[in-house]
Amino acid sequence: MSVFVITLFAMLACSTTVDADAGIGDKDNKESEKEHEENGSGETNGYKIVWQDLFNGTELDAKNWYVEVNGDGGGNAELQYYRNENISVGKEPVTERSCLVITAKKENYKGKAATSGRLNTRDRFAVKYGKIEASIKLPKTANGLWPAFWMLGADHAAVGWPKCGEIDIMEFGNTFGIANNIQDKYFNGALHWGPSWNNGAYPNYAKHYTSAYGLQDDFHLYTMIWDDKKISMFLDLDKYPDAKPYFEMNITDKTDDKSPGHYFHKDYFILLNLAVGGNFTGIWDIDKVTGLNSGEAQMYVDYVKVYQK
Repeated sequence: MSVFVITLFAMLACSTTVDADAGIGDKDNKESEKEHEENGSGETNGYKIVWQDLFNGTELDAKNWYVEVNGDGGGNAELQYYRNENISVGKEPVTERSCLVITAKKENYKGKAATSGRLNTRDRFAVKYGKIEASIKLPKTANGLWPAFWMLGADHAAVGWPKCGEIDIMEFGNTFGIANNIQDKYFNGALHWGPSWNNGAYPNYAKHYTSAYGLQDDFHLYTMIWDDKKISMFLDLDKYPDAKPYFEMNITDKTDDKSPGHYFHKDYFILLNLAVGGNFTGIWDIDKVTGLNSGEAQMYVDYVKVYQK
């Protein structure tokens, strides 16, 4: 969820389709609390949990999360106003899992045509390197909803964007997915960085990915593994521990001030949000946001986990 988004990424961008061998299909939605274990991909390969939020209480833990309140459009001409009221903790109705719930609504509020929620761990938790993941059930994005699980450099307030760096672990809602009617399968991971905005000439690397199965009917795990050499991202690593990354990029180069090695070796904090419209979706008219045609839309987050070696 870039602070600024360019529909055509400025540098290397490519598209892949998930290998069918990675595994197809979801388990039955019906489950009891006893059957549901919030294990994620687990403490494997030397990784140990250092921070997590299971959202098993009745209220959002303010020690972990800061809820953003603004209508600035995220720098992407988004249509929503972010409100406290659109963030809650409650049950996902099918599985009855206790979750963070982000709700998007089509409603007029303070000059905006929709409301939604965005929250982050700024000044509460940040991490350098590790395995960062979230189990998320997405809304039917259709046309115009833009859910994201991402990170910003902890120095964001001091140095601004893109100098702080940005890591997008999961984003749905891109114009290509809409144009090709694969909104529930098409998503991306991305990195953004650079010394300045420079009229959109800051460096990017994005990799778009088409899953072999739909990802908007059940919970799915989005995992980033980050060390001093590279950043890799994986889908459903809990179900398919041998899955290949849907995104991977080397971060060792420090040749000049635009090299990624200067931006991805420091603390980052976590963000979750559900945007409505904007440049990434190519939709700036609330009446064309079909993802809200049936009423409110919810993004459910079962847990967020951070592991380190």
